[in-house]
Amino acid sequence: MTKIFETGKLGNIEVKNRIFMAPLTRNRAHANGTPHEISVKYYEQRASAGLIVTEGAQISQQGQGYVNTPGIYNDEQAAAWKKITEAVHKKGGKIVAQLWHVGRVSHTSLQPNGQAPVAPSAIMAKADTFTTEGPKNASMPRALKRDEIKAIIGDYVHAAKTAMRAGFDGVEVHAANGYLLTQFISTNTNKRDDEYGGSVENRARFYLEVLDAVIAEVGNGKVGTRLSPTVTFNDIHDEEAAETYAYLYSEVEKRNLAYLHVCENFPGIPTPKEDERLVRKLRASFNGNYIANGDYNKISATKVLEEGSFAATFGRPYISNPDLVERFKLDAKLTEPDPETFYGGDETGYSDYPTLHQPDHSTLQTAA
Repeated sequence: MTKIFETGKLGNIEVKNRIFMAPLTRNRAHANGTPHEISVKYYEQRASAGLIVTEGAQISQQGQGYVNTPGIYNDEQAAAWKKITEAVHKKGGKIVAQLWHVGRVSHTSLQPNGQAPVAPSAIMAKADTFTTEGPKNASMPRALKRDEIKAIIGDYVHAAKTAMRAGFDGVEVHAANGYLLTQFISTNTNKRDDEYGGSVENRARFYLEVLDAVIAEVGNGKVGTRLSPTVTFNDIHDEEAAETYAYLYSEVEKRNLAYLHVCENFPGIPTPKEDERLVRKLRASFNGNYIANGDYNKISATKVLEEGSFAATFGRPYISNPDLVERFKLDAKLTEPDPETFYGGDETGYSDYPTLHQPDHSTLQTAA
């Protein structure tokens, strides 16, 4: 099994292996959106990954949907992220910032001046968010006006520019898992009757305008994107998924991005057989750098790479195995993560998981 250990190049980003770290929301940022100091150690520990995709970083306060998530839109946040990128680079790693706007999956208490969250249409999500007072159902959103859409495109560009100042190797435009760009793409959340709603081309327009604007700012060799054709997380559903995503994959391929990162399934949500077939068909249709995500282990990741994918991303295994690459090389046991410490808290369950060279192996389980 050597494929996952091969070096390679994604656009302008050279990687030392194909074992990538998936974006993982951990809710450990400061209230002002600056990454916490403990995040330097957390990311540095995982620098042996071929590529680290950061947790989602909101492109504005309006883009925030959960308490204590980091931002990437002002100088203070950029300075805090720069400590992280420098630490990762010092260890020989590569890291990209995931640009995030949650859209309707937010709560008024997290929005500027307590305003309603924004969405393509005023349809409330049957989804939970997390506030300073604990879990709450997402608030009723309001529909974005045309000029506001243009302003948000500007926010993506500003965030990408901020990420470059912070020393990132690239950016990933997050258009998966039921957040703002997915809400425009999907039929159950977009009921607009203007140029941003209706046909596949119209529903995809905002997303593609964001991609083009970010490409114009930083270059396509430093831009990746994330999609999720069949994921229903955050009350999202596309009745025309096959047509929608065939179009999107084609448009992404035309832009020659660094990569397309696909969330093929979501933990805890069963995947119907027809969805699995669609994911495989779409994957086979894409001729660019395809990064697969969704409950992969060493064996299944090797298989999907042999079938043509560039890399696979690992989420939960990277939470509890900062030295995942080394463990894969040695066929070593993996530590099981503690779900109680996934979201919020301090170093516990975040930056204190042992490596193979540390003595505490009491929680090790059989490798997957």
